[in-house]
Amino acid sequence: MSRASLVIRDATAADEAAWRGLWNQYLAFYKVDLADDVTAHTWARILDPSSRVAMRVAEVEGVLAGFAIHHFHDSTWVKTPDCYLEDLFLDATFRGRGIGRALIDDLIAISRAKGWSRLYWHTDRGNETARKLYDTYAPEDGHVRYRLKFS
Repeated sequence: MSRASLVIRDATAADEAAWRGLWNQYLAFYKVDLADDVTAHTWARILDPSSRVAMRVAEVEGVLAGFAIHHFHDSTWVKTPDCYLEDLFLDATFRGRGIGRALIDDLIAISRAKGWSRLYWHTDRGNETARKLYDTYAPEDGHVRYRLKFS
């Protein structure tokens, strides 16, 4: 698989089945049990263009490799909007092949294009990828938020 075959695009209705599969794996790993109506509501928000929740999809040679959920919102700390990368969902086949980094780079490009000041990634303190990408982290609300400053 060459890097040139990687495509990052918006989610479509046709992606729901693949996303639900990876979402269920994620919930099982973290021992979280959500009602199906919660999952359906989340997916509806992802496809709603007026929602602050959006999704980007990674494809390698036409095969779905992973998803990134972005939550855009006006920060309570600064006037400039921030963006949160809530989670990455990657098929095990594609882990460690640069797919996650491509999705993160895509989000960084979107944030820069919008003129937003910061990007936070909710992840655990031991995430080495986050440590390399982000300038600092702050434990808050049960999350470790790695932050990349643009200005």
